[in-house]
Amino acid sequence: MPDSLTPPTAGDPRVLFAAERTLLAWQRSSLALMGFGFVIERFSLFLAALRNEPQTPGNHLFSLLTGVALILLGAVIALVSSVSYSRFVKTLPGRDVASGYLIGMGALINVVVAAAGVALAVYLLVGALNGQ
Repeated sequence: MPDSLTPPTAGDPRVLFAAERTLLAWQRSSLALMGFGFVIERFSLFLAALRNEPQTPGNHLFSLLTGVALILLGAVIALVSSVSYSRFVKTLPGRDVASGYLIGMGALINVVVAAAGVALAVYLLVGALNGQ
């Protein structure tokens, strides 16, 4: 009976799949932060509409800055987790990765999510500066 501490001779894809699950968990966290940041940024506009108040830029400065900060935090988390995953995958032996398996797809999606978060933050800031 083989010892549980001895590395298997054949490829063990569980290590790669565990790394992908971790990447996806970070991806969900970054998307949740970005979504929560967007909701916070837009919540003051919703409250002003309910109260029939005229919209002035200074009224929602705190929610704007808090929302944009959360969106950018989510983008940074997506980017850092993508870089960390890519570095880890490079250390895996070739036998642990199935041939033809696209190991970079999750990292690429995270980079796209990070870029979308930065674009959303810029859009919200520019919209606030233009008085929209």
